[in-house]
Amino acid sequence: MSNAELQNKRDSKTSNKTQVAAINGWMTTDGEARLVGGRGAETGSYFFPKNMAFSRNPSAPSEEIAEVHLSARGRVWSWTTNHYQPPAPYMPADPFVPYTVLAVELDEERMVVLGRLAPDCDPATLTSGVEVEVERGVLYEDDDNQYMVWQWRPVATEVAR
Repeated sequence: MSNAELQNKRDSKTSNKTQVAAINGWMTTDGEARLVGGRGAETGSYFFPKNMAFSRNPSAPSEEIAEVHLSARGRVWSWTTNHYQPPAPYMPADPFVPYTVLAVELDEERMVVLGRLAPDCDPATLTSGVEVEVERGVLYEDDDNQYMVWQWRPVATEVAR
């Protein structure tokens, strides 16, 4: 079982609330956590977030775009810890807690995607090139729902190095 699957089990056991996507269509909502992107039929270019209306590749602006699940793993390219509370619509913890954002180069697509570091991971242990995998995490919750987003977690074998 992957780190991400273990985290999903932990999240679902700690709450009786319904888990829903904070941003519809940007990640899978059941099964293995995966980002949902697009891929150009003509050029093979990957896009995230997906945009099915037009290609963002200037060499083929009218190519058809197919929905694809992006790589579940990648390598840390860069990161930063935000010590300020972002403006709405971001839903911060109360009181605000600094959070770390990773730039991750996906294994197959060779594109960089931003996402937060899982809150229980220590950013001081990060190094460029460490392998991470995508998982679902709670961004915020209300009386009925937990609003889920993607986040990155270092792969266990990478942390142990």
